[in-house]
Amino acid sequence: MHPQRKKTIFLTLFVLTASAIAGAAAFVWSGVYNVAASSQHTQPVYWLLERAMLQSVQLRARDIEPPPLTAPEMFEHGAACYRASCEQCHGGPGVAQHDIALGMQPVPGPLMDASTRWKSRELYWITRHGITMSGMPAWKFQLSEHDTWSLVAFIERLPQLSPLQYGAVMAQQPGRRCGTSEEHTPGDFQADPARGRNAMSQYACNGCHRIPGLTGPEVYVGPPLAGMARRLLIAGEIANTPDNMVRWLRAPQSVDPLTAMPDLRITERDARDMAAYLQTLL
Repeated sequence: MHPQRKKTIFLTLFVLTASAIAGAAAFVWSGVYNVAASSQHTQPVYWLLERAMLQSVQLRARDIEPPPLTAPEMFEHGAACYRASCEQCHGGPGVAQHDIALGMQPVPGPLMDASTRWKSRELYWITRHGITMSGMPAWKFQLSEHDTWSLVAFIERLPQLSPLQYGAVMAQQPGRRCGTSEEHTPGDFQADPARGRNAMSQYACNGCHRIPGLTGPEVYVGPPLAGMARRLLIAGEIANTPDNMVRWLRAPQSVDPLTAMPDLRITERDARDMAAYLQTLL
């Protein structure tokens, strides 16, 4: 190819790329797109987001092997988990979503037909990892593997339940427990800083603190955690050791009764991984 033609093609691509970036920046800074949940996305935007979500889930779930899901105890345990974690946003046969979910955008739709649209492994992946920017949380740190697969087993049976049958199943659930995430004693695992970083985002620590390595808003509710490993005290009260950090994360009011730091019901395993990550923040 002639050098002049190469130069022309390069300059054309550069101008087009720069124009696209400038146009996108002008669109964002203009504030013209309405982000209010009281108005809907345009249909092209909704289609684009839904298509991107579908392709992403299918790609990441493709190698997951579901366990057997037909055992009655899985259905019963899944019903308890559904009532505790899903019904408020997705409703059920004859049961509407709770008020907090009705105005969400995108709408957290009913799951009565989910098993006709998603494979078992995909339902598991969505429940485990959530969908970013949609309101669908990742339940990885709140629900165990057994909880999650039991939920999938229950959701796959939802199309077969009439409103009366669904009501009868849910009436049996108040005494049942879900979310009994696996606990570990301090000596039976190696604390994992990388897992701890992920845990800090899943427990929404970056909703109050600026934390190196985590994206989030510019918040000032709690102190920034940069340099946490070099601090001598935790909350100005106790020595900065891994064991004390675990105590602070799991029961902050036991350290400082006046602290605004909430009890997030963090498991021992998660707290030790989080403490290990905080020890990397030099």
